[in-house]
Amino acid sequence: MTTNPGTVVTFESIEPYDTGSLKVSDIHTLYYEVSGNPQSTNAVVFLHGGPGGGTSPSDRKYFNPLKYKIILFDQRGSGKSRPVASVEDNTTWTLVEDVERVRKHLGIENWVVFGGSWGSTLAIAYAQTHPERVKALILRGIFLLRKSELRFFYQEGTSHLFPDAWEEYIAPVPENERDDILKAYHKLLFSSDRAVALNAARAWATWEMSTSRLRVSQDDLDRVKSDNFADAFARIENHFFVNEGFMRDGQLLEKQAIDKIRKIPAVIVQGRYDVVCPAKSAWDLHRAWPEAEFHIVPDAGHSAKEPGITALLVKAANKYADL
Repeated sequence: MTTNPGTVVTFESIEPYDTGSLKVSDIHTLYYEVSGNPQSTNAVVFLHGGPGGGTSPSDRKYFNPLKYKIILFDQRGSGKSRPVASVEDNTTWTLVEDVERVRKHLGIENWVVFGGSWGSTLAIAYAQTHPERVKALILRGIFLLRKSELRFFYQEGTSHLFPDAWEEYIAPVPENERDDILKAYHKLLFSSDRAVALNAARAWATWEMSTSRLRVSQDDLDRVKSDNFADAFARIENHFFVNEGFMRDGQLLEKQAIDKIRKIPAVIVQGRYDVVCPAKSAWDLHRAWPEAEFHIVPDAGHSAKEPGITALLVKAANKYADL
């Protein structure tokens, strides 16, 4: 379905009524927060992108605070979680179990799971592992972490659409190492020379911030000025991607995996001109899982903050607010 949803309305800014830290391993401690209605029996968990992107206050605004208990948390190494930018003991499957740890810690039986970009990857992996804990899925900018997707964004594909930003992105990489950008960046990002690593982190993060919307957002580009953000975003993303997401290529689309979530109510929202997570991934998910409601927004790229995408995400959250 191609959808033009019209006027965008999000909810007013709210503050969390509870924040805390949850130790999930000998290494990692996660920041979490809860906002919205403390008396509500309907909880929603927001799974942020990256991996390594962290949450922000604006992530609360998709959800009706009178109807939802709204849970945000920063994944391992991200945002306010500690240690910052750590890739040790940090995989898709440790994060899946962290989602469960947060749920149990907060005493929630089951919840709506909301994720975009890498958050959609994690949401699908979590739902396939713990389907009984998922009331509904709201997925945006589908990323299935296949080799073809990584190749399109980080090696050749988006480069043809953003040649100016691409030139800046590959500048830190020696010319004789550009046949494998992910591998070359891994060496730079994990260099013992802090200046080299940070320069690479800023270039890596700027590439994604420059390509995530139809119209580049200065607010997105300004995020890269934070050393902690750039470092966490680049190092953790690269760590996951050189390891191919710690899963088989196409694992999330396998029939036995889709069958585990087939009966879960779901909405998929995809920008037509998304060059970070191209629409083919959402289409492949739709073909494998036709039971899920599916929308392509005709005038949007990747970001959840593009008006057409935002409107459909809010509509989906409202649809599941009384589950």
